Amino acid sequence: MAEFVHVEVDDSSGVATIRLDRPKVNAISFQVQDELADAARQVGGDERVRAVVLWGGERVFAAGADVKEMQGLSFAGMSARTADLQAAFTALARIPKVVIAAVNGYALGGGCELALTADLRYAAEDARFGQPEILLGLIPGAGGTQRLPRLVGPSRAKDMIFSGRFVDAAEALAIGLADAVFPAERVYTEACAAAARFALGPTLAIRAAKQAIDGGVEDDIDAGLLLERHAFQGLFATDDAQAGMASFAEQGPGKATFSGR
Repeated sequence: MAEFVHVEVDDSSGVATIRLDRPKVNAISFQVQDELADAARQVGGDERVRAVVLWGGERVFAAGADVKEMQGLSFAGMSARTADLQAAFTALARIPKVVIAAVNGYALGGGCELALTADLRYAAEDARFGQPEILLGLIPGAGGTQRLPRLVGPSRAKDMIFSGRFVDAAEALAIGLADAVFPAERVYTEACAAAARFALGPTLAIRAAKQAIDGGVEDDIDAGLLLERHAFQGLFATDDAQAGMASFAEQGPGKATFSGR
């Protein structure tokens, strides 16, 4: 049983919540990193789960890495942990289902990088994003220098990372770091509602689309188009594609019921 990262599955909607719960600010320790990786594998392999919400609770999403834990490490000591750190966040980013981060309060440093692993980010009006590692004489180490520029563009990412400044919810929405902003008390419920809508979709097609998009932005367009072509062709072997096309022909768009097969 994990101590700080809990997985809760709503069988009625097919939505799982990965919940950080490490008082007071969900600092991401080495143990939390390991538990996040385990949670990613759990929801990724659970056939009941068709969409995921990543949440830190009503007060704070995650206020960064556990600096006190890192402070005493040498170069050799941190080198031994960095691969595990990145692997944990990569496992979250590669969950083969829609993942929505519901961000209340601070998402700083590793917390911002954690939000970046999601497909969509729903922010509270009081949310604050940032990569303040530069203020410690460091740089982001859990994907921030790679995922942030892919999301908001290199110049905006450099501004955030070079300065260490915080970005409020309105600015996050304007630059594409957040996808929607809600009153704080509604963020989690809105994320769950959106995840439930995605959960009704064809899970194999959504997985293929996610893999094609994520794989394509990391390569040149020809390689991305090849990835898309293979994924597109493969979906013709699924029950969902046959049901979706038959439903469209008989009833018009948006009426299909998908089995996830």
